[in-house]
Amino acid sequence: MSRAERKWDHIRFALENRQNRSTVFDDIKFIHQSLPDINVSEVQLNDEIGELSLSSPIFINAMTGGGGEKTYQINKQLAIAAKQTGLAMAVGSQMSAIKDQHERYTYEIVRKENPNGLVIANLGSEATVENAKLAIDMIDADALQIHLNVIQELTMPEGDRDFCGSLKRIEEISKGVGVPVIVKEVGFGMSKETISSLFSAGVSIVDVGGSGGTNFAEIENKRRKQPLPFFNDWGIPTPISILEAASTANGGPIIGSGGFSSSLDIAKGLALGASAIGMSGYFLKILLEEGMDELIEGIRTLHQELIMIMTALGAMSIPDLRKAPLIISGETYHWLDQRGIDTKKYSQRKIK
Repeated sequence: MSRAERKWDHIRFALENRQNRSTVFDDIKFIHQSLPDINVSEVQLNDEIGELSLSSPIFINAMTGGGGEKTYQINKQLAIAAKQTGLAMAVGSQMSAIKDQHERYTYEIVRKENPNGLVIANLGSEATVENAKLAIDMIDADALQIHLNVIQELTMPEGDRDFCGSLKRIEEISKGVGVPVIVKEVGFGMSKETISSLFSAGVSIVDVGGSGGTNFAEIENKRRKQPLPFFNDWGIPTPISILEAASTANGGPIIGSGGFSSSLDIAKGLALGASAIGMSGYFLKILLEEGMDELIEGIRTLHQELIMIMTALGAMSIPDLRKAPLIISGETYHWLDQRGIDTKKYSQRKIK
């Protein structure tokens, strides 16, 4: 099977792989504020995440590219939607275009359609500094995303089996390129130990990529003659992974991704400590099943609803939202207690 065929397989199976919204989101409850003392018109969604300035805390996370005309059209429409709604956008892994120049156009279209937008390049942890520079130059990227996908590779029939030296290569890339480096999991979450190691290696931003969204183990198992079913339920749920990241002593900016499908989930992810929320499968499904106009309208609705939620909490800004008091219960509380992470501080804090 060619790389392009495999890319399209991933998209096809991702659409069939219905997102199972993690019930862990239900363990997070905002404490109602009867006197928020705020006007809807005062709420601002722009924020800073490391060196990057975002006009929205939501962005289109890495999905596709390198799959020929079909992925070209997807990236073109996603880029148009990003431009219309002010969202940042990350492309899928560019290694296919580094290995095959004929695939470059499937990525380059993103910058052509959104010349002034915030665009993020993408490679796997096997990449070298030279690869990273090529990927950044290909789309004139504002940042580079390096994805970690050990479980996907182990489940993938033709996947990698050698993961030695990943942290060292990430450190070399962080030092060797002139843009912020984001390291992202692809749906299995990150522990506080992993996150601490990444920040110590010079990574600018961590995207926890928790479980609860598109399940790449299930997708790859559909492509195997002999499935590895034990990986289908593997990983750390997204809200827990955000909290693990927020608990690290030498932590930096955090992106939450994995299973976000509503404005309330987005607000919870931000309140737990994320500076931005990445969405991919949710947006891809709307685009391919309902069209680009519906995707643009859906993004605008998320923005409007997020502003309403922030108003109810008395949060004028995303930094304010990260101070909103909330209660953590259930599986999430039990996990954090076992991991030595204090949850009481979240219930005692206040915006003003």
